[in-house]
Amino acid sequence: MRVLTAFLVMALSAGSAVWAKPPLREVAVIDNGLMAVAIADAIRKSCDNIDARLFRAYSALSTLKTLARERGYTEKEVERYVTSKDEKARMKAKAEAFLQENGVAPGDSAALCRFGQREIQSQTVIGQLLR
Repeated sequence: MRVLTAFLVMALSAGSAVWAKPPLREVAVIDNGLMAVAIADAIRKSCDNIDARLFRAYSALSTLKTLARERGYTEKEVERYVTSKDEKARMKAKAEAFLQENGVAPGDSAALCRFGQREIQSQTVIGQLLR
């Protein structure tokens, strides 16, 4: 009986490690989706000739929140992730790196607007949030 109890304790402990949730920043579909919305927002704020598709942006954010909830994250965990100063700084750096990889230097509004137009034309995730 003791052996069986010890085995069950070990199995349950191992099972909880398997079911442990990674931080939301490590869930690529959510983190990259949030970055796409952040980049689209930066483009619409910087480019007079590009507008946001706000309904699509809100819908995308709602979808990301739903994905997080389906993966077992609580409302509080999601809220902490999107409001954390550290996460915002990390996301800004990630977005800037992504933009640089795509030919947009920090502070280069003209390049950012050209990038936005290319994204719209290509109907990328970012482009679908803009018009």
